[in-house]
Amino acid sequence: VICHRCETLFVLLDQRAASRSSPRTDLPSSMLQRVVRVARSAAPAVIRRWRTTAASKSSDFASMTDDQILTEIRAGNILQQKLEDTLGDKQRSVGIRRKLVQSMVANVLPDSASKSPLDALPFENFDYDQVHGVCCENVIGYVPIPVGVAGPLVVNETAFQVPMATTEGCLVASTNRGAKAITESGGASAFILGDGMTRAPVLRVSSARRAADLKEWVGQKSNFDLLAATFNSTSRFGRLQNIKIAIAGRLVYMRFQCTTGDAMGMNMITKGVTSVMNMLTKLFPDTQVLSVSGNFCTDKKPSAVNWIEGRGKSVVCEAVITENVLTKVLKTNAHAMADLNTAKNLIGSAMAGSIGGYNAHSSNIVTAIYLATGQDPAQNVESSTCMTLMEPVENSYGGFDLNISVTMPSIEVGTIGGGTHLPGQAACLDMLGLRGANADSPGANARRLAEVIAGTVMAGELSLMAALTSGDLAKAHMKYNRRTVPSEQHNVHRLAGGDEDSYA
Repeated sequence: VICHRCETLFVLLDQRAASRSSPRTDLPSSMLQRVVRVARSAAPAVIRRWRTTAASKSSDFASMTDDQILTEIRAGNILQQKLEDTLGDKQRSVGIRRKLVQSMVANVLPDSASKSPLDALPFENFDYDQVHGVCCENVIGYVPIPVGVAGPLVVNETAFQVPMATTEGCLVASTNRGAKAITESGGASAFILGDGMTRAPVLRVSSARRAADLKEWVGQKSNFDLLAATFNSTSRFGRLQNIKIAIAGRLVYMRFQCTTGDAMGMNMITKGVTSVMNMLTKLFPDTQVLSVSGNFCTDKKPSAVNWIEGRGKSVVCEAVITENVLTKVLKTNAHAMADLNTAKNLIGSAMAGSIGGYNAHSSNIVTAIYLATGQDPAQNVESSTCMTLMEPVENSYGGFDLNISVTMPSIEVGTIGGGTHLPGQAACLDMLGLRGANADSPGANARRLAEVIAGTVMAGELSLMAALTSGDLAKAHMKYNRRTVPSEQHNVHRLAGGDEDSYA
C-alpha cells in the first residue's frame, strides 16, 4: 500500500500473520524483515511509476476539448469537483464547470429565455489560485458587490476610511453621516474587554457521577495545566485561557477559550481541542467524544453564553456628540435621541425577547465590513450582538451633549486567514492599515479591527436613530432607495428595496 503523501510504501500484514496464529503465515521473523527491506527499496520506483501514470492520465485529459471533457464527466470518468486537480488549469476548469451547470439548469428556464443565467455571472479575470482549496469549491464564478467608504472616522485618535460592501442603498451614506458626527465631536474611544475564541466539544460519559468527576478533575490547576500544555503545543499563537464546563445528565460540554493571534481562530482552536480530546479519552476510557462542537461554543447562532461570556473580541466604544453637531449634522437633540433609544433599542428589544439585539441595526454595519474585509459573513449572527446606550449630558454652555456607547461582546474577526488574502478583501484591509499579522504584537491588528467595527457600528446607530427622531427616514428611502433601474434581461423596472435600518 503506497501512501502518496509521505512517499512511503507500507507492507500491511494480516493480524493473524503478525501473531503467527495461522500455519500459512508462520514465517520466520528474518524472512518478514527481508520482505520489509525489499519493499522499502522498491518504494521509490513504485512511486515514480505511479506518478508517471497519474501525470500521463492528467496530460491526456488536459489535451481534450471542453466538450470531450464534459463527456468524460457525464460518463463518470472525471469528477467535476476535481476538475482543477485533473486539468491543472483552474480558469479553464471553472469555464467547463459553468457549461456543465448551464446544461443542468436549462430545463428550469422558461421557453422564452434567450440567455442562460450564468451569462450574467462573471468568471474571467479572477485569480482562482487564491480560491482553490481555501475559500470555495465547485466554483462557477464570482458575485461583484459594490464597496463604499465611510469616513473619516476617528477611533482612538486615528482616522479611518472604512470599506463597506453592501447592496442596501443609503447604508453607506448613513454611516458616513454618523462618522462625520463622531469625528467632528472629537472622535470615539474603544477598548478591548476580552479576547478569546471558543470551541465546545460535547462528550458522553458513563454516568452523571462520572460527568461531575470529570468537571472536578479539569478544575484542578495541575490538571488544567496539563491540558493547556497539550493544547498550546498545537499552535504558535493559540494559548488556552480557560475551560468552562456545563453538564446535562451524562453529557459534558467543555467550552475552551483561547487567544488566536491575528487570526479569527476557529481552525486553530479546533486543532487544539482535538488534541486535548485525544488525551482525555485515554485518561477517561469511558469518555466518548460525540462532536468537536456541541453548540455551547456558540458559532453562528444567537446565544446567551456569547452575550454573557463573550466570544472573539469583546469591545466597548464610546463618544460624546456635541450639541452643535447634533443640531447641524444629525438634525436632532440629545433628549430625543436618548428617549427613543430607551423606547426602541432597550424596551422594544426586551419586549421581543431579544438576545443581544439591543440596538438599531448593528448587523448592517458588521456584515458590510465583514464582506469587504474577508471575514466569515455568517458570524455576523453573534458578532453583531450589541447594546446601544444614549444619555444626555449637560455641557458648559447650559445645553446638552449626547453620550453614546456600544457594547459588543463577541466580535469575531481576523486580519489573516479566511478570505482576507483575496485581492479585493486584502485591499480593503490595506485601507485600514490592518492587513496580515502584526509582527511586533501578535493579535494587535485583529483587536484594532474589532475596535474600528465597534466605532463604525456606533456611527450607524447615531445616524439611523437621528433619522427616526426627525422623521427623515421614510423621505430618504423614497428619494434614494426606490430609484427605478432598467433590467437588462427582462426590460422591467427593479425596485431596490430598503428597510428602516439605513438612512442617508
